[in-house]
Amino acid sequence: MNTTVALPKPPTIRSTFRRPRLIRAEVLKLRKRRGLVATVTAMTVGTAVVLYGVLISLHAANPAHHGPAGGVSNLSHGVFLLGALGTVVAIILGASAGADDLNTGVFRELVVTGRSRWSLFWARIPGGLVFLLPFVAVAYTLAAVASVGFADSLAAPSTRLLVESGIFLLAEVAFGFVLALGLASLLGSRAQTIGILLAFRLALTPLILSIKFLGTSRESIPGAAFDRISPQAILDSGRPQVGMSLVAAIVVLALWTGIALAIGGWRTATRDA
Repeated sequence: MNTTVALPKPPTIRSTFRRPRLIRAEVLKLRKRRGLVATVTAMTVGTAVVLYGVLISLHAANPAHHGPAGGVSNLSHGVFLLGALGTVVAIILGASAGADDLNTGVFRELVVTGRSRWSLFWARIPGGLVFLLPFVAVAYTLAAVASVGFADSLAAPSTRLLVESGIFLLAEVAFGFVLALGLASLLGSRAQTIGILLAFRLALTPLILSIKFLGTSRESIPGAAFDRISPQAILDSGRPQVGMSLVAAIVVLALWTGIALAIGGWRTATRDA
């Protein structure tokens, strides 16, 4: 006698989006953490306010030695800084979303209610991004307005450049969140995830990209892919660049995203509650 065991299929992303309660619960859970909200605000909106406030003050105090606070060049600096700090805060947020439920025992309570583990994992993605990206958008809006309004004698960024730069910044920050969410769900540790990804982002990536004898293998690093898709007008020419096609850059980022989500979802679905 043959018996067949039917394994439950993981729900699709669409089925998770049909459960807005899970997404709203994730957003509310993050908003209730005042320390996290303060950190996100300071490293996004606060960064833009301080950066352009200093540039405006310096120009007003000594215009002969300090140029206008706006223009394409200062927009480049602003996007670079917001991308770096925004990615750091995205890693912190993604690590919290992926590991805190497990560490505090909330994950066990959610599983006992009978909710699908895959749905719990997928809900963290839109929930975290809905919480994080508005802060990044506000910070970039301040930078964009300042780069145009205080350009004076400098060339002001075009509308196309502003739109492309904004999309690029949001994509870079969102990628950092997804990567941290997947790794934290796999490891079950917030601290280890933050340490690993910050070391990779801030130390290993620039080092690897600067080693020329590695050749085309450097194209597998997300930092090289983001340099390729970034608007050329805001790309810091002082950073090492790896020549790669646009298609290759998109494929690299898609693979990293897919792997992060796959391992995070798999570990969430198979972890002992």
